[in-house]
Amino acid sequence: MSLKVKLNLNILNPISQPNLVRLLLVGFGVVGQSLVKLLLSRSTDLHKLYGVNPRVVACIDSHGSAVSTAGLDLQRLLEAKRLLGSVGGYDRSKPNYELPSLIEKADAEIVVELTPTNIDSGEPGISNIVASLKSGKHVITVNKGPLALAFPSLLELANYNDVKLRFSGTVGGGTPILEFAKRSLKGDNILSFRGILNGTTNYILSKMEQGLEFNDAFNDAKLNGYAEASSLLDIDGFDAAAKLVIMANWIMGMKVTIKDVYRRGIGDINLTDVKRANKAGKAIKLIGKCENRRLCVEPTELSNTDPICVNGTLNAVTFCSQHSGDHTIIGQGAGGSPTASAVLRDLIDIRTALLL
Repeated sequence: MSLKVKLNLNILNPISQPNLVRLLLVGFGVVGQSLVKLLLSRSTDLHKLYGVNPRVVACIDSHGSAVSTAGLDLQRLLEAKRLLGSVGGYDRSKPNYELPSLIEKADAEIVVELTPTNIDSGEPGISNIVASLKSGKHVITVNKGPLALAFPSLLELANYNDVKLRFSGTVGGGTPILEFAKRSLKGDNILSFRGILNGTTNYILSKMEQGLEFNDAFNDAKLNGYAEASSLLDIDGFDAAAKLVIMANWIMGMKVTIKDVYRRGIGDINLTDVKRANKAGKAIKLIGKCENRRLCVEPTELSNTDPICVNGTLNAVTFCSQHSGDHTIIGQGAGGSPTASAVLRDLIDIRTALLL
């Protein structure tokens, strides 16, 4: 099915409108599509409550692109993706742009980088973020790979180019874990933190508490959409380690990468281990912690009364602060809509910072 829409591809000429924020979406998977749905449903209150008028002027996925200075029709963009498998189907009579050319030329103030996480090399996320920052564009990303591997240098590049780099969706999805520590505890001194940072492993361990063997719990997680067919990033602790690095850098002011994390996953945890812990009034959880500026991810026995001892796909983090004691935040750690809401939170944050 062909979707024909007249596009204005003169992407170098801006349109002056009050409160207009032009977005370039790089990647259009679950989070990107969830973001567009949120923009469709919340456009009125975003403008009314926060003075933000978002407009998607360009979108690119692995098979094509769609560009319009006047703003893409978001409903048609979703339909193109659903029916034709790519935003390139938005108007197939027009040429497709490629990265990094689109990042450099698109009339957008903010690049929303939504490509899949690659812990090995960080690509293509690192290149996309670097190109965006160098071209003077603010960046919002939910991609943990670039930040796990190159957080200090990316933040330095953003500061050098006087643009914002925001990433609240990389930790906790829609749960504002980074904001809670950075803003709600402002004025205090966070000494350490620990928590459950990966919902997939927490779901598997919770199912094992109910009597399932590891493989059965893993298959249950896949059936319910909480785990991919290959979830080594989760099982081996890489995802939690990446989030730990982001938190340590942003909250504690450290300059570390994933190589600085001691990491052990849950692959060797068996039902006997779980039952033994339960008899002692405890539960085994994959815990990421930053204590004495040391970073560690490993299975840990927690008391069932510990506030971070939550079940299912929940994430939970306790921050230990010097003056006000311990503070715990709990919430869903993943999902398209929650993570898209974090992107909106970052968008509002950037807009607010620019008005100060």
